[in-house]
Amino acid sequence: MTTTAVHSQGAAVPQPVHFDDLDAMGILHNSRYAVLVERAIVTWWTERGVSFSGGRPTTPDAFNVVREYQITFHHPVRGTGAVEVRFWLDRMGTTSADYAFQVTSPDGATVHAEGRRVNIRLDPATMRPAPWTDHGRAIAATLLRS
Repeated sequence: MTTTAVHSQGAAVPQPVHFDDLDAMGILHNSRYAVLVERAIVTWWTERGVSFSGGRPTTPDAFNVVREYQITFHHPVRGTGAVEVRFWLDRMGTTSADYAFQVTSPDGATVHAEGRRVNIRLDPATMRPAPWTDHGRAIAATLLRS
């Protein structure tokens, strides 16, 4: 899966909705939105060389965790098929990255959900917050909201 577009407001990554993502009513289960957002962000960073290989981070910036996650649901995703996860950075702090996101229809016309996610870069030795590298900041700059 590849990034479909880089918008003036970040990136858009298509994600599939599978049958086992649905709840008893045939709509996307609320917990699966976080998974779709995670997969989209990971895909985007992986395409830029920031990932894990052989159980180890490819760069120091790959070692980060989610500190906060907030979501508001607007229109249910009914059934299987494709959605698009659009995301951007509202702010890049010393050790944090504040993402905003939308889960939309593939054409972007329907916003199914939107929210916020904060990642914190960690030092693997201490498990304490650590500054993003200059390389990571340069990549992240392409996601900063204009």
